[in-house]
Amino acid sequence: MSTIAPVKTSFPRHVHVLLSGVTYATYDALVTEVGDRRNLRFTYYHGNLEIMSPSQDHERAEKLFGQMIEALTEELGIPRMSCGSTTFRDELSHCGLEPDECYYLQHEADVRGKMIKLGEDPPPDLVIEVDDSTSVIDRLPIYAALGFPEIWQFVDGDIVIHLLRAGGQYAVAEQSLALPMVSVQRLTEHLERASAIDETSWIREFRRWVQGGLK
Repeated sequence: MSTIAPVKTSFPRHVHVLLSGVTYATYDALVTEVGDRRNLRFTYYHGNLEIMSPSQDHERAEKLFGQMIEALTEELGIPRMSCGSTTFRDELSHCGLEPDECYYLQHEADVRGKMIKLGEDPPPDLVIEVDDSTSVIDRLPIYAALGFPEIWQFVDGDIVIHLLRAGGQYAVAEQSLALPMVSVQRLTEHLERASAIDETSWIREFRRWVQGGLK
């Protein structure tokens, strides 16, 4: 395994770096060295490494999405294990990334209390991915290579559901597998509503909608 010099963890406020010809060993060592002492996302795919710091708009959309998933599962009594932006990587597939948010729902009991290891454990059932127009590497092929079954992507104000098919590629779907009781159109409407009122009032309003039968 190749080695790298210790990494300084003082980064500029906004970071966007794209490197090519990076070995998986170097990527793995960089992620391990930097660890949790960062506000950076590393996306690695077949020798290309993109390093980014999320924008304020990106972080806000990610947090609002997360609050909705958490409220839904709590109000409907659905077991949940949240993994946030955990790094998932695989040397055989030569890829790795950090989701914006991710959750175990159907497989929560299978991984409860465990240190997740892909290959031995299933990937999270649901991923939240806020599209970033400045990103260069397409992250969907990475999720597919790692076997993530469902991605909710927020693109240009819309929620797009991607389901992993048998051929190893994603297809856009009208309905979620992880949370089939939820209307994507209504979720989008609630996200739009978040810009009109304060966040506390917004999530309380969202919870009332869930309690009322999602109508």
